[in-house]
Amino acid sequence: MKKYLVEFIGTFFLVFTIGMTVIAPGAGNMAPLAIGSVLAVMIFAGGHISGGHFNPAVTLGVWIRGRCPTVDVLPYMAVQIGGGLVASLAVKFLKTGLLAKAAELGNRPLSPEVLPALLVEFLFTFALVWVVLNTATAKGTANNSFYGLAIGFTVMAGAYAVGGVSGGAFNPAVAIALCTMGIVAWTSIWIYLVAGLVGGAFAAFVFRITEGRD
Repeated sequence: MKKYLVEFIGTFFLVFTIGMTVIAPGAGNMAPLAIGSVLAVMIFAGGHISGGHFNPAVTLGVWIRGRCPTVDVLPYMAVQIGGGLVASLAVKFLKTGLLAKAAELGNRPLSPEVLPALLVEFLFTFALVWVVLNTATAKGTANNSFYGLAIGFTVMAGAYAVGGVSGGAFNPAVAIALCTMGIVAWTSIWIYLVAGLVGGAFAAFVFRITEGRD
């Protein structure tokens, strides 16, 4: 139960920070730095308890890699999505009011072009899960003190690099929360779900190839 609570808390603060820094008045060009930083500190805070996934794509990748019990996969994903949804409601309450729609505030929900969004969401979810597996689960980097920063910086780099293309979710739970907050159109949710889960799974398969018996 403790690890599920940690996954809820970590995902909550990740999504809460995204919403508060992205929805105006937000943090502007500094938003990716804040997002990557909160992910890093939440991983440092809870990684020793739950693994610090905070992302269904990471959970899928870690499961394929063999470091997440099958019995935990669906509960992890459920509490991650739940934490993101609660955070999105908190953001709406603070920023726009619970019943306000983005269109009423002059903000149109993002509907990214399908192929570019699929590509960049796949690439950076792959990069994120690849970094997680290599810094937090590999024997060669066991007991290191940098894994949280490595993971947080990957998300920050992705947000700066391709945030203008897809919004930079790299996380199905974040994508659902972005739609709930009115930042991304619900009609585009499938892009983030497909690209995120496929990217996470592919990263795990590549890890198994490159790390061999690890």
